[in-house]
Amino acid sequence: MSASIPALPALLQPMLAMMALTAAVWLFMYVRRLGHMLRHGIDAQAVSSPQKMAALIPEAVERPANNLRNLFELPVLFYALCLLSLQMGWAQALDVQLAWAFVGLRALHSLVHCTVNHVNTRFAVYALSSIALWVMLVRACLKLWA
Repeated sequence: MSASIPALPALLQPMLAMMALTAAVWLFMYVRRLGHMLRHGIDAQAVSSPQKMAALIPEAVERPANNLRNLFELPVLFYALCLLSLQMGWAQALDVQLAWAFVGLRALHSLVHCTVNHVNTRFAVYALSSIALWVMLVRACLKLWA
C-alpha cells in the first residue's frame, strides 16, 4: 500500500518560484562578475569593498548584483505575508493569484534590470508588482481585523 503525498498548499508554489528567481539572479551575478574578472585579470582582493568593486567592474556587469539586493527588499514582505496567510489559513484563490502576479512581475523586473536596464520599463513593472503586494497586505489586514 503506497501512501499518497499530500499536495503542497498553493501559496507555497509562488514562494518557491520567488526563491528560485533569487537563486537564478545570484548565479547570473557570479557568472557575469567572475567572467569579467577572469577576462580582465582582476584579483579578488582588488574588489574587497563595494567602492573598489564599483571602480573596477562596469555597471552593466554589476546589474545582477543590484537586482539581487532588490530581491531582499519587498520580497521579504511577500514571504512574510505568504507564511502568515498559510499559518492562519487565510490563503484564498485571489491571494494565490496575487502571489503569482507578484512573482511573475518580479521575474520580468529582474530580466529588465539584469539586461537592458530600461529604467521606465523597470519602474513600471516594479510598480505593478508592488501593487499586487500591497493588495495582499490589505487583504491580510482585513482578514486579521474582520
